[in-house]
Amino acid sequence: LLRYVVALHTRPLRTKALTAGILNGLQELIAQQVARRLRSDQASRKRAAFPIDRRVVHMALYGFLVSGPLNHYLYDLLNRVVAGRKGTRYVIGQLLAANLIISPILNTVYLAAMEVIATGRPRIGQMQLAVRRGLMPMMRTSWMLFPLVQLSAQRYLPPQLWVPYFNLVGFVFGVYFN
Repeated sequence: LLRYVVALHTRPLRTKALTAGILNGLQELIAQQVARRLRSDQASRKRAAFPIDRRVVHMALYGFLVSGPLNHYLYDLLNRVVAGRKGTRYVIGQLLAANLIISPILNTVYLAAMEVIATGRPRIGQMQLAVRRGLMPMMRTSWMLFPLVQLSAQRYLPPQLWVPYFNLVGFVFGVYFN
């Protein structure tokens, strides 16, 4: 754990990107394994001989190349804006900014990327449709769950640990919801 924290301080972007990549790939792998166990047909069991499929790799790449860096830069910017400021007003401001600016950006990018991963083609119209259909339900869920997660991060963790913490919480919820 100490080496991880040191890596967060010395190479924050790389560490957060690797963390997001590993957790996203692992989340997809676990979700697939659970889904396969729930299906009892023999064909799905035969296909499961080598469990890492293309989607697992794509999800890991998404975490490493997109989600990890985007989270890093957005929360770094937010933390710089409120650096050194204390009090309830700034905590509420941070929560509002995270939930009304950062979260919609992250969720929009996620939905668009999932459309590309699902279809294998970056079609703008399909990506827009996926975002239109999925963003508000995703935002409602996000608004119900993540303010508590964000408050706990603000209260108990230094800002450098927020993104890995959010990734870990997202991993747990992602495995559950997938």
